[in-house]
Amino acid sequence: MQVRSLHMLAATFVAGLALSSQAVVVSVGDSNANWLGFMNVSELPENGGAYVFGSPWGVDGLRAEFNDGAATLTLYPNSVDDPNPFWYTPEGGPGSTGNKWMDANCYHEVSDGSLTGVVVTFEGNVISNDFTSAHTATIWVKDFAPDYSSHNESIIPLVPGPFSVSLETEPDPARHVQWGFTVVGACVWITDVGPYGNAVIATGATPTCTGDLNADGFVDDADFVIFAAAYNILDCADPTMPTGCPADLNGDDFVDDADFVIFAAAYNELVCP
Repeated sequence: MQVRSLHMLAATFVAGLALSSQAVVVSVGDSNANWLGFMNVSELPENGGAYVFGSPWGVDGLRAEFNDGAATLTLYPNSVDDPNPFWYTPEGGPGSTGNKWMDANCYHEVSDGSLTGVVVTFEGNVISNDFTSAHTATIWVKDFAPDYSSHNESIIPLVPGPFSVSLETEPDPARHVQWGFTVVGACVWITDVGPYGNAVIATGATPTCTGDLNADGFVDDADFVIFAAAYNILDCADPTMPTGCPADLNGDDFVDDADFVIFAAAYNELVCP
């Protein structure tokens, strides 16, 4: 484990502020915010899990539903409106079993070079997540090659509460930067989705204050001391560590340089909403 002192952190604070000037924060947005959908379809794990195809998909077909009046986005297990045995066993209908593994992606994409060569931070607030173990949901930022043949990514679990996930993108203006949500699991016939749960995400302004580590309503010197004490490449997933990791601002289970950039951007005696 590499340990860094408060003195060393303070000495690099100006550099951290310079880096933060090249950081871009993106948010969830409502139904009018240019959302895209993409579905990756595979055989069920018990059938070998082979990849079948990937295709653009309607956002509503992902089972991603917006309620702009309530400022929410609700993610459900995917349900294909086709009784063909390709999708369901023995065929689609109440009580049927999903026959394909669905990787449903609801996301934004920027391909004009404006988000390349910077730290992109996706922030928002998860209101609830009661998906069963049959489906998993994640939050992510991805940076694709110009031909989409490869990508870098930063992914965190979709859990209730404020979230922040960051990725430093490659400095190539031809690359494609995406951020959004994924729900993975077998498809479920539409009348049977209720017991499988869902996740609800706020689409309005997020009432959070990244960097307020002592929850006193300000990002100030007291928070800086807390952050400095944790800034030692702390492995938050290590079972010997104290429960929780409040200085892990990008949710990657470490307190490191990426978190410092986020904290430095907030360190300005900010009064939290």
